[in-house]
Amino acid sequence: MTRMVASLSALLLSIVLLVSGNAFLMTLLGIRLSIESVSPDIIGWVLVCYSIGFVLGTLYVHHIIGRVGHIRAFAVFAAIAAVTSLMYPMAISMVFWALLRVLSGFTIAGVLVVIESWFSSRATNSNRGAMFAVYQIIFYLSAAGGQLIINVGDPANFMPFSIAAILLTLALVPLSLTRMEAPIIEQVQRISFFTLARESFTGVAGALICGVLIGGFYAMGPVYATLMGLDVAKTSTFMASAIIAAMILAWPLGRLCDRFDRRRVMFWVVFFAALAAVGVSFTGADNLWQLTFLVGAFTGLSATIYPISVAITNDRMESTRIVAASATLLLSYGVGSVIGPIVMAELINLLGPEGLFLGNAGFLLVLAIVTSLRITYTEDVAVEDQEHYVPAMPETSSVLTELDPRNTEFCESPEVEEMNEESLRHTG
Repeated sequence: MTRMVASLSALLLSIVLLVSGNAFLMTLLGIRLSIESVSPDIIGWVLVCYSIGFVLGTLYVHHIIGRVGHIRAFAVFAAIAAVTSLMYPMAISMVFWALLRVLSGFTIAGVLVVIESWFSSRATNSNRGAMFAVYQIIFYLSAAGGQLIINVGDPANFMPFSIAAILLTLALVPLSLTRMEAPIIEQVQRISFFTLARESFTGVAGALICGVLIGGFYAMGPVYATLMGLDVAKTSTFMASAIIAAMILAWPLGRLCDRFDRRRVMFWVVFFAALAAVGVSFTGADNLWQLTFLVGAFTGLSATIYPISVAITNDRMESTRIVAASATLLLSYGVGSVIGPIVMAELINLLGPEGLFLGNAGFLLVLAIVTSLRITYTEDVAVEDQEHYVPAMPETSSVLTELDPRNTEFCESPEVEEMNEESLRHTG
């Protein structure tokens, strides 16, 4: 494991800088818009543009990368992402910021496709499960760390935006200096929504609603915290704790998914997530520890809905179709992440800050009903016939799904062993 991480040090450092800078910027924008007294519904429309850009990016950046190559594409995407972060404070215009968010989402998707394709190209059949886990841990820790950077400056000033630009620009350096050969990116095939829904309606519904919940929280969570009277330091801790909770709960719930019927596990995860969401709506900012605990329980449980949905779907898929099904589920999650900020912003505008979690509870109730009906009217997959659970992460591109240990069609690059040995020699 240590040798593998060392051989990927340049990639991992780029991931840390990129993800922390992007997570920092997302929270910063929510706080800044609240400081500017922009109404929550307008904030939702502005911030959802990132998800729109990201979804478009995952669909089309492959063509750009194939035309100009990995290094050039990575440099262009990272540079544009850094420039957009510097442009926000130049004009506090909602239309301007919305356009910048679309551009940011598109370029971040492009950067992730490049990084993850490099990451995937270093995998072998013996280490890809470990690499899959390492990537997710690094991603979650970097996203949580990005929230804490909010404390370094006043969100009303220019400096925090400059810090985000610095982090995004520095992400260029490690990969630009690497000697790794550029991998070949193949466009991942997708199964249509309707075809996949016929085979696993619970999986598609779970991925979609998980996108609504997580997308809505990441966009409107800082707004909620600001409206509840939390200062910048408490807001950063509030957001970081929620992300850490999502990482911590992924593995123990995975153990349950391997021992019991997954749709029933899904039902109880949704049930307790809804209880936590209702509990948050009745908890004030005065009891910060209770609020943080309940929000952590909500986000941690909600984040596991996506990997459980992937597992439920894969149980009903032939091994040759796992990557295609996962790509469609990622797109379903992306659609949900577009819906979430808009709906939650409107609910906050109508009901106050409590509307965020009351709305989440409502979506969870819908998913609980869908899951219950599917359990009642369709056959279960026997526990012994279930695929091994993998805590898949949705905030990524479809390229990384190739590393999924359940993908029996994974093929190593013929040169991968030689490249791995060369990387180990260079790292000392």
